[in-house]
Amino acid sequence: MTKRRVVITGLGTVNPLAHDVENFWTALLEGRSGIRRIARFDTEGYASRIGGEVVDWAGVPTEYVAKRELKRLDRFAQFAIAAAVEAVENSKIDFDATDKDRCGVLIGSGIGGLETLQIQHRILLDKGPGRLSPFTIPRLMVNAASGNVAILWGLRGPNSAVATACASGGNAIGDAIRLIQRDQTDVMITGGSEAALIEIGLSSFCALRALSTRNDDPLHASRPFDRDRDGFLLAEGAGVIVIEELQHALARGADILAELTGYGTTCDASHITAPDPAGKGAADAMRNALTDADIQPQQVDYINAHGTSTQLNDIMETRAIKEVFGQHAYDGLVVSSTKSATGHLLGASGGVEMIATVKAIQTGWIPPTLNLENPDDECDLDYCPLVKRAKEVNVALSSSFGFGGHNVVLAVRKFQG
Repeated sequence: MTKRRVVITGLGTVNPLAHDVENFWTALLEGRSGIRRIARFDTEGYASRIGGEVVDWAGVPTEYVAKRELKRLDRFAQFAIAAAVEAVENSKIDFDATDKDRCGVLIGSGIGGLETLQIQHRILLDKGPGRLSPFTIPRLMVNAASGNVAILWGLRGPNSAVATACASGGNAIGDAIRLIQRDQTDVMITGGSEAALIEIGLSSFCALRALSTRNDDPLHASRPFDRDRDGFLLAEGAGVIVIEELQHALARGADILAELTGYGTTCDASHITAPDPAGKGAADAMRNALTDADIQPQQVDYINAHGTSTQLNDIMETRAIKEVFGQHAYDGLVVSSTKSATGHLLGASGGVEMIATVKAIQTGWIPPTLNLENPDDECDLDYCPLVKRAKEVNVALSSSFGFGGHNVVLAVRKFQG
């Protein structure tokens, strides 16, 4: 059966750099960092006290939902709704003029409503079981983002959530692609959302010794592929896109931003937190995405890397790229990590980084890898260090890898009719 073509028609984001796509993209190209001293709670005593915090958020959610509804929404769901609203507005789709049985939602999150769990657990210990909010479960469940976004527009098509740690957003987009390709739906709102930058989240990642402790220099703390990197920076936000079957988008006169052509997903099956050092699972996901897209490795112009700024991931990902792309990895292929500017948004990363990848295709600018001043000897590719670069991007990959050994790679290309 011929696969139906899937195109991107809308983009929306909330992240440490901005509350919208255009300001996010401007900040990326200008080389700004969203990493700062965490202000939402007292970080005294934490090994890492910096991260990618969404600032100036108080009051913003009421722009999207009624104030009385906020008590039913964890911060991660608020981010998802805000990003979805921007994506839908950007797509100019009128759901009242669309078959809502053929419109669905699939938004991933690695952890879901962790803040709700933390708050309600404190109430349980301090005041007893009779004092918990009746909205505890509806707020903390991972599918709260997808469910609430569907309710906003009354979308009755396929609806689910993906929880594959830091690969969640990428997996969500990939699974949404399959639903459209298989003629189960025509429109999907998809991506990822996360809000784990709270006490329990930060302290847990500190316990893993996964975070940077460059507390006195937050702007230079996230440094993927640099020999002086010392861990990732926990961040929060959402990245959501609207995707459609090509003919559906053309019939309504949509502005097509890019075409999603390939999806590869694998598992390392080797360790629950550490990636396979050889990068076999990541390499296989890249190959699968290219095969699915019917694209040759030498056709790829740009890779938006997972690029976490951890010792193991950056070397593994470099090895995987070299295995798949061979000499092309050195001859014309450009790689960059936007986590150098945003920090690591966990399950939201795939959504936010897909937006950056689409903007690179649209604008012909590669966003830089910040703070890459002294490349690791084992990280010897062109990572677009320090400053943006003009380059025509016709074909790109976006990679996401997560705890549990999850690997996701998405292939996207300039729309050619």
